[in-house]
Amino acid sequence: MTFDLRAALLNGLAIPAHPLALNANRKLDERRQRALTRYYIASGVGGLAVGVHTTQFAIRRPEVGLFQPVLEIAAEEMNHAAQPLVRIGGICGQTKQAISEATLLHRLGYHAGLLSLGAMASANEAEMLAHCRAVAEVLPIVGFYLQPAVGGRTLSYNFWRQFSEIENVVAIKIAPFNRYQTLDVVRAVIDAQRTDIALYTGNDDNIVADLLTPFGERRIVGGLLGHWSVWTKAAVDLLNRCRMANATPELMRLSVEVTDCNAAFFDAANAFSGCIAGLHKVLRRQGLFEGIWCLDENEGLSPGQTEEIDRVYRAYPALNDDRFVEQHRDQWLRG
Repeated sequence: MTFDLRAALLNGLAIPAHPLALNANRKLDERRQRALTRYYIASGVGGLAVGVHTTQFAIRRPEVGLFQPVLEIAAEEMNHAAQPLVRIGGICGQTKQAISEATLLHRLGYHAGLLSLGAMASANEAEMLAHCRAVAEVLPIVGFYLQPAVGGRTLSYNFWRQFSEIENVVAIKIAPFNRYQTLDVVRAVIDAQRTDIALYTGNDDNIVADLLTPFGERRIVGGLLGHWSVWTKAAVDLLNRCRMANATPELMRLSVEVTDCNAAFFDAANAFSGCIAGLHKVLRRQGLFEGIWCLDENEGLSPGQTEEIDRVYRAYPALNDDRFVEQHRDQWLRG
């Protein structure tokens, strides 16, 4: 049976952005990398995003050389899943590099590419759209509206309106951390009459509210989130709870709780400088990671971030999935 990518995305999925497991020498820890993918699959996710910001863009550097190996490991583990998973790989760089990465993803059996426009900072919107069209000729693409605070740029309604006319766009990850800009994307997709483009939240500061908000006849149906790379079983349960639900006082309280947790994990108090290490800290606490090492030895937790993570653990015990991980961790690590 042919996998229907659009139908799967429109159904609404929890898609974690996959971190990178390293050892003390800052080299790939393949056993723990595979265990992490197994954890996500066992948690009931609908797909994985690999080679994206949470995986660390530095995996593409020639001296690191981990982009293809990490993609291959995740693909191999997803091959063993009981249900088909949406396979999304990160795509970066200027057009030549982006097309090369899209070609690799296609060869490795990935369904779509999450297209970062970070390398197009000096391009105008017409040039960016031409770039998107060129990549979409190789592989279906997921648009990505990234917040300016971490390397994105403000994009106009007109950009998203024209982007929505690209035939091979299958979804958009909306992550500007800005309500006005979020509305620009949703309105552009509606005005383009692209009911086949799935809307996904990447607004880690507003996850639950995004999932609960009706935008006319459209909804943000799922999440493609670094936040969901931790406490993932609980995140899947959260999405199922919010699916097509109406906002209630209980769910709006939950929205605030999830955002507070994200502030700790992503280090919002320090302009997100500890966002990757914060996720590693949670995975280390659960025993899935050996340490919190990043490829960049200067990248780590901010002062006070550990205490903030401890605080949200105490404040919102129902949001973690530590018991689930403890029950299955050894099995995932053995393979």
